[in-house]
Amino acid sequence: MLRAARAVACAVRRGRRRAAAALVLCLALAPALPPAAAAQAAPYVAAHAPHASAPYATAADGKPTVRLSAKEAGKGGTVTVTGRGWRPKALLTLLICGQNMIGGTNACANGDGRAVTTDAHGAFRRELPVAEPPKPCPCVVHVATVTGAAADAQAPFTVAGHPVAPLPEERTGGRLAVVAQPRLTGSSNLLTWFGAPAQRELRVTVGNLGSAPARDPVFQIGTSHGVFAPQWAEQQWRGTVPAGKKAEVRLPVELPAGAHGDYLVSLKYGGKVLVEQPWGVGRPWGVTLFWVLLCVVVPTAVFRIGMAVVDRVRPHLPGRDRGRFAGRPRPGGRTHAAGRPPGAAGSGKRIRNRTARQRAGDGTGTPDDSGALPWFTPDTAPSTTTSTERPTSKGSA
Repeated sequence: MLRAARAVACAVRRGRRRAAAALVLCLALAPALPPAAAAQAAPYVAAHAPHASAPYATAADGKPTVRLSAKEAGKGGTVTVTGRGWRPKALLTLLICGQNMIGGTNACANGDGRAVTTDAHGAFRRELPVAEPPKPCPCVVHVATVTGAAADAQAPFTVAGHPVAPLPEERTGGRLAVVAQPRLTGSSNLLTWFGAPAQRELRVTVGNLGSAPARDPVFQIGTSHGVFAPQWAEQQWRGTVPAGKKAEVRLPVELPAGAHGDYLVSLKYGGKVLVEQPWGVGRPWGVTLFWVLLCVVVPTAVFRIGMAVVDRVRPHLPGRDRGRFAGRPRPGGRTHAAGRPPGAAGSGKRIRNRTARQRAGDGTGTPDDSGALPWFTPDTAPSTTTSTERPTSKGSA
């Protein structure tokens, strides 16, 4: 029994190997087979590969791709968006756009978009709510990168119940190319030093290499900072570039308020980037100075206000009043030392004279001691040799 079981297992393994070899041979010879033979071999391949995944739509040039779970859905529903071939760990945005997004993101339902991050293999899967774009269909689901190198892809989609209109006619013609070095003109002002948006004018000389004139061409200007992808905005240039001629195109460029650092200004036309011009923006030091002054002035003002309030509401004690009014007359014409009006009896000068006479009467001082009588000057001091006794009258006892 054991030998029989081993023989059966070996036969099964040989059969699997032969089937796998036949499958590989069919896949290798499929491109060389005629259409009829390929059609006959297709059922055999499908039968022997029941677990193989369905082919995924990938671009021939290696660009990232997008696939939808449904081709049509109504407002309020959801559609599952999957993608492959994207940069690993990249942040993407998913939008439903009208008019095949020929008008840029202005034709997309930006408020109902979603964001997703790809995995380590550059794939993603995300549910997207169905919303009506501001432009009529034909509609697409547009997927684009937010950071890093710019990349995008889109898949056709129908929003049920949304109006459908033919695509607008292309107003421009010809093929434009840059024929001179681009430049940014303009300078910053005082408001920019305090955080106002920095503004410049991009001047590009383009030539029409096509056979038809380019009338009122629509350009896309994008500004990027660091590793972030450019944020594109459409600008229409009013004018005509005849076939085989050139013209100077001037387009305004503006950054957000408070922006500073190294920026890159890009110009795109017809899906092709024509210009990439670096732009170094200085730091708005006026904003830093404002915050420094604010941090210094506000605490100082609060401290002074608090001290004034405390000085007004605290009780006034006699000891504090004595130290407060020392060296200056008190209100009402009274002095702090005597507490009496000026000129009244017992003023400071009379008290000093009286004290000096008492000391002289007690014999505590010496005639030559000038320190005992500081209020006398040398010429007005009384002489020690002059007798102060009155002469007696004649005949008196």
